[in-house]
Amino acid sequence: MKEDKKWDVLTYGETMAVFLPEQKQRLRYVDTFKKGVAGAESNVAIGVTKLGHSSCWISKVGDDELGEYILKEIRGEGVDVTAVTKEDKAPTGLMIKQFGPMNETSVFYYRKNSAASTLSSKDVRSDHIRAARIVHITGVTSALSDSCAEMNYEIASIAKKAGVSLSFDPNIRLKLWDKEKANRALIPLLELCDIVEMGIDEAEILLGTDRTDEIIRILRKMNIKKIAIKMGSAGAIVADTNCVYKIPAYKVSAVDNIGAGDAFVAGFLCGIIEKKELDICGKMGALMGAQAVTAAGDIEGLPDRRKLNMLMDGIQSIHR
Repeated sequence: MKEDKKWDVLTYGETMAVFLPEQKQRLRYVDTFKKGVAGAESNVAIGVTKLGHSSCWISKVGDDELGEYILKEIRGEGVDVTAVTKEDKAPTGLMIKQFGPMNETSVFYYRKNSAASTLSSKDVRSDHIRAARIVHITGVTSALSDSCAEMNYEIASIAKKAGVSLSFDPNIRLKLWDKEKANRALIPLLELCDIVEMGIDEAEILLGTDRTDEIIRILRKMNIKKIAIKMGSAGAIVADTNCVYKIPAYKVSAVDNIGAGDAFVAGFLCGIIEKKELDICGKMGALMGAQAVTAAGDIEGLPDRRKLNMLMDGIQSIHR
């Protein structure tokens, strides 16, 4: 008998309000902005719900208007936010993007001492973890504070003991910490994972190699069952304990590259939940990532299930 689960994917991590400039120039010359939400883990949770699966995002936001806005937006995408708490002594984190004339994107964080940075092991409940098919965490959370790093390890440890699949994206942001600190915090998480999605640069930091065959060999040796190596415009490589597949990149007109990796993870995890063949999981991830970059913002370009199925079948919708 199949075990009943409340959520297909459960995520923990910070989501910030993001201000998106409406002009492609330095921020000092920008007059108008659009408001949005941005956070690696909530991006994945939203991507999962768009593809017809259930998700829950757990975090802290400030007891302020930006916190209320984030909850409203993520709840509106169908994600369960009932376990998010409000912190009255710390603000909601903020991110501002800068778009250059050649579509290059820069990011400026205002998240030090944010509400989410106060997350700790005390915010982890084992019943939440046992209620999920997959728990997804990222290295961004570990970078926010020592208590956040301890929380991530607690989540991973509980998932391992409970037999719940743990998905991990190192998502190393060198604006938040250095390589040495990232290594110390993230290697222990890798050792507890079932599913890993990482970039070549992250593999070089954590595993000491940028060779995909070596990355796969090392991760397999760590008993990681499903592997995705994200390579941006070069596509991706996915592997399990037996097979390796090269996944091509899908050509699109890129507007904002941030959020593509999270969209890939959402598609990849949905394929795993649906027990698709590994190469199909990889293609679902690649298509989600490609669509994510076609709009400004982390989630605005994400397709729903109908559109993803059309793309997977090679069908283009014609609107007249």
